[in-house]
Amino acid sequence: MIEETVRVDSAILGGGIAGLSAALALHQQGYRPRVYERRTVPATLGAGVTLWPNASFVLAQLGLLHDIERLGGRPQAMRRHDAAGNALGGLDIGLLDRTMGYPTYTVLRRHLQAVLLDHAARAGIVVEFGRRATGIELDDHGKAIAHFEQGASIRPDMLIGADGRMASVARRFVAGDNTPVYQGFVNWVGVAQASMALVEDMSIQDFWGTGERFGCVAVRPDLVYWAAAQTRPLQAATPAASARKELESLFAQWPEQVSKVIRATPEEAIRLIAVHDLEPLDTWSRANVLLIGDAAHAPLPTSGQGACQALEDAWHLARCLENSQGGLQDVFETFANIRAPKTARLAEQGRVFARGLFATDPEACRLRNERAKASDPVRDVQALAAGWAQGLPMQDVVGSKPVESGSVDSLYRTE
Repeated sequence: MIEETVRVDSAILGGGIAGLSAALALHQQGYRPRVYERRTVPATLGAGVTLWPNASFVLAQLGLLHDIERLGGRPQAMRRHDAAGNALGGLDIGLLDRTMGYPTYTVLRRHLQAVLLDHAARAGIVVEFGRRATGIELDDHGKAIAHFEQGASIRPDMLIGADGRMASVARRFVAGDNTPVYQGFVNWVGVAQASMALVEDMSIQDFWGTGERFGCVAVRPDLVYWAAAQTRPLQAATPAASARKELESLFAQWPEQVSKVIRATPEEAIRLIAVHDLEPLDTWSRANVLLIGDAAHAPLPTSGQGACQALEDAWHLARCLENSQGGLQDVFETFANIRAPKTARLAEQGRVFARGLFATDPEACRLRNERAKASDPVRDVQALAAGWAQGLPMQDVVGSKPVESGSVDSLYRTE
């Protein structure tokens, strides 16, 4: 097959949240980005996404917030419980939203993906599915050429790597390695829907056990996405013949709401994920290639900020390009200097929280629960607001003091 090399001003590997939001942000700056997605259909990994106020800020800047408001739910609280249903405190999401000046939304991942794709189509952004990149190399002028299966190649002026945490061609090119790190637990994710209400109110419900947990998030009272988790060695992170039966057995003695949500989920709507993240990088770029999203920083779901930080990447990249007084290398360096500290801190907080959440020692779990019950809900809101607003104009609303390490370890935040 004769190799075809296409020249474009900006190309994005990956058509998920990071890639599509970056394409929309670049389009606002006058670029003509093209998106290349390895999957043959839009990605739907993960059941749903909680878009915290920092994500809503970016969505507003991209002109997407109205569509999210139409499709998403507005949770007012996050409530924690132990495996017997005893209250362990929670988070006043309404107060968090007022503090940060933007709303929190819960949305199915496929609906968020559809909104992003719809706006990309309206903007004339080309999104090509079934385009699996096989490698990136430098030409004689030090510019990146990305190669795809079937012999096609692209030679963009700027190449954005947004191709995920598990097999990122861009991260391998930039960092020399893209080995994800298994964090010792699996997640089952699913979407439950019924003809009657599955939950009593619009909230995030989180149940903590010993080495296990179950969290459910309402989009509507009759539409809930959820994640169940259990500590497991990697070699045991394999699907059972029936995920629903396995989950019904695992959580049979937990509160009835957990069983109700599991029963309302079709077997085919449940996925098992061995949860990995990535070590922070010293550099996010090489030549004219820049990493964003999970390819650059892949926090655990327990950070609650994976999708939110992907959206922030898009906004910051556009600002760096808009305000640049130098070349592409200066843009990339400025971008990484802004984004690396915040994303590394959130990734570490996700790991710390996961270690406590999935402790298997009963005494350690008892102490964890006692600390959660004793936490100050107002201080928790202030800490989250300060940490999540860092680097954004909304910082003027909540102040610029960074979140203190460990101050929000007792909070569960689901994507």
